[in-house]
Amino acid sequence: MFSDRLSTDIRILDKVNGYLSERTGKQLRPIFTLLTARALRGFCNENVIRCAAAVEMLHTATLLHDDVADDSSIRRGSPTIRALYSPTTSVLVGDFWLSRAIETIVGYCDQRVILSFSSSLEMLAEGEMIQLEKAEKLDTTEEDYFKIIYCKTASLFETAILSPAYCVNANDGEIEAMREYARHIGTAFQIMDDIMDYSPQLNIGKPSGQDILEKKVTLPLFGYLRNTSQKEAGKLLARIRRIGENPDDDKGFCREAVDLVNRYGGVEYARKRLETEISAGIESIDILSESKAKSYLVELAGHMAVRTR
Repeated sequence: MFSDRLSTDIRILDKVNGYLSERTGKQLRPIFTLLTARALRGFCNENVIRCAAAVEMLHTATLLHDDVADDSSIRRGSPTIRALYSPTTSVLVGDFWLSRAIETIVGYCDQRVILSFSSSLEMLAEGEMIQLEKAEKLDTTEEDYFKIIYCKTASLFETAILSPAYCVNANDGEIEAMREYARHIGTAFQIMDDIMDYSPQLNIGKPSGQDILEKKVTLPLFGYLRNTSQKEAGKLLARIRRIGENPDDDKGFCREAVDLVNRYGGVEYARKRLETEISAGIESIDILSESKAKSYLVELAGHMAVRTR
């Protein structure tokens, strides 16, 4: 279904789609979609399969748009469409994948599924705008941070996990349990992403310190700000504000900042919250009957703390 939905007779679009299809990531969100249905009812119907395909298309569309917003040249160790072709191409191909995602579910799935995808799209845009605004002012609070990662990351996990629950007619208690699971696991996923940006020893397909270059204040940096003196915290934030004024010095500064965050316990601070989110996510699905699919959901939750890409 996935490849069929992306078929086109436009040569450049077909070529770009082929490039993207050969460089898929973990496809984690559709895996959650399929496992959710099996954990709840023991089977996946055709609409669950549609949701799995649509959520991966939607995720890919957001990455194509993000690469333009972030001026990214590398993703998953390969050149981005923005770098290979142009920012315009990346945006337009993202729009194509987004339209095909919606087309895959409209007319087939429950109205609640449509609303879930629509809400996720709204949250993704809202999160991006909040993040841009906060990067400009550099006044992000931890409350802002968690709102941003809910909008930009956890909301899509919610769609991936709630849409199959609707498709197999889960009851209200089951839906609420899966909603909580999705929020906690989506939050944990993003926290781990942010930890990896402060982990130069990991080969994650992009240089560490990228969040600092983009003036994004994430949980490891909050840990540093809590653990150092107010004077030192102020000095680091003031230097981050000046990023872009002298690009030749910025990369060296980012390496120094990454080292500071690690030395002052910023990564450990983020890891504690990561473990809390994972534990809460696992606890939220206690109401589900024991099954192989449920055990995989528990295992995937734990994987959030040890993944390296």
